[in-house]
Amino acid sequence: GLGFNIVGGTDQQYIANDNSIYVSWIKKDGAAYLDGRLQEGDKILAINGKDLKDLRHKDAVELFRNAGYDVSLKIQRRLQPQNGPVGHGRDGESGGLPLAAILVPGLALAATAVWILLRYRQRM
Repeated sequence: GLGFNIVGGTDQQYIANDNSIYVSWIKKDGAAYLDGRLQEGDKILAINGKDLKDLRHKDAVELFRNAGYDVSLKIQRRLQPQNGPVGHGRDGESGGLPLAAILVPGLALAATAVWILLRYRQRM
């Protein structure tokens, strides 16, 4: 396996009004852990070029199970570690980040993911 679990989907929203797929847990010594780039709470936007938007949880799981040996993930990094879903403030406070603060690091991470994937493939 890829060494991590996911949550979310149209039928099991992790965050209210958000059908996205998120990394919930990373297995120690698994592929994702050893790679070191993926973090718990990251939103997975695509796997091997397949957009994960508006999928049921089980359909997303199936895509990960059938991803093969060469896997490319497009992710969006959670910038602030939190317990529980992103964007839920305490005592009714609403927290949020400007869209650019999320997209720019996410795109940079996606580019890095492609570079590491290519490097990893050379080792095999």
